[in-house]
Amino acid sequence: MHLNTHLIHMPGNYLFAEIARRVSAYAPSAPRPLIRLGIGDVTQPLAPAITQAMAAASLEMGTPEGFHGYPPDQGYDFLRQAILDADYAPLGVQLALDDVFITDGAKTDTSALQELLAPDARIALTDPVYPVYVDSNAMAGRLGNYENDSWSRLATLPCNAENAFVPELPTEPVDMLYLCYPNNPTGTVLTRAQLKRFVDYALQTQTLILFDAAYKAYITDDAIPRSIYEIEGAEKIAIECCSFSKSAGFTGTRCAYTIIPQALTAQVDGQAVSLNALWRRRVASRQNGVSYPIQRAAAAALSPDGRAQVDAQVRGYMDNARQIVTAFTSAGLQVFGGVHAPYVWLRIPGGQSSWDFFDRLLHEAQVVGTPGSGFGPSGEGYLRLTAFNTAEATREALARILAIL
Repeated sequence: MHLNTHLIHMPGNYLFAEIARRVSAYAPSAPRPLIRLGIGDVTQPLAPAITQAMAAASLEMGTPEGFHGYPPDQGYDFLRQAILDADYAPLGVQLALDDVFITDGAKTDTSALQELLAPDARIALTDPVYPVYVDSNAMAGRLGNYENDSWSRLATLPCNAENAFVPELPTEPVDMLYLCYPNNPTGTVLTRAQLKRFVDYALQTQTLILFDAAYKAYITDDAIPRSIYEIEGAEKIAIECCSFSKSAGFTGTRCAYTIIPQALTAQVDGQAVSLNALWRRRVASRQNGVSYPIQRAAAAALSPDGRAQVDAQVRGYMDNARQIVTAFTSAGLQVFGGVHAPYVWLRIPGGQSSWDFFDRLLHEAQVVGTPGSGFGPSGEGYLRLTAFNTAEATREALARILAIL
């Protein structure tokens, strides 16, 4: 049996699997209930407009005239059009219906889009970074050897307090660059001018940008771009992945979408090849789509009533983020993010390592965070906390953390 040696030689456990292992081992002996500010999972129930649409669509599926089998490969037109009308038209971004692909989660596509590339393509990404970007390319054998806590063929763009978490441009030729803004894990954003610098670079070098906009609903300033397509020329070099998970509470419901403009092409043997057509071919072969009731629920999240309800939930989470930022700042701690994102990036006091501080919070405060080093070498010395809990649990967690500090 010939196994995938790239998968065999990957280091350690997936970050959140390791967190779950440590939490499960400790929880039975914990002196009080754990408060989880680690994994970015929402806690508020689905909005009424969403559940009503889902229930109605489910009942519709029980009738001969309303039954739906396999969905269209790219998703139902009613949802794709709602995305264009609600998410892009207000930004002045003009896209076509066939630019939109419905998927079961942004994680699915951000990990799979590397299949568009050749096995020896070069990858660049920010550091710290969402681990899925790294792991999916490592499984494909594209990153070389893992030595001294780094991959031999991976270009990393460090982001830290010293450079205000704004990455530099790659200094070597790369085929695809991953950008996630608002950023997971640091909670930081790029200004329009900073994002334009990356678009201009990609246009000049013919580098594909994979732009993960899963947290765009949390941006509180219209001056901050919510889509990379707000930048002139981006439709020629960028794919954008978006999600209903954090904006509408679909972490357990699963629905997202990816934008691949038809203007996005690559030169192969002197011919322009459409990435939209390539992905459409791949999707037709590799998935059966998202169910009809879920797509109806997602469309309801984009309706006027649905939008008002999910926006209220987002504001609730952002109130939690402000609580965290205010409490730590008042205590003299250094924090980043939490203004345009549901993540707060805490610089660990006292020089402890990320995992040591994670264990200290778990065992002394019974609070679960996420060690920054799990997101890459530049995350060492930081801890990520999420705003995805109730206001009461967030206040209690802050009191516990500050008590042990």
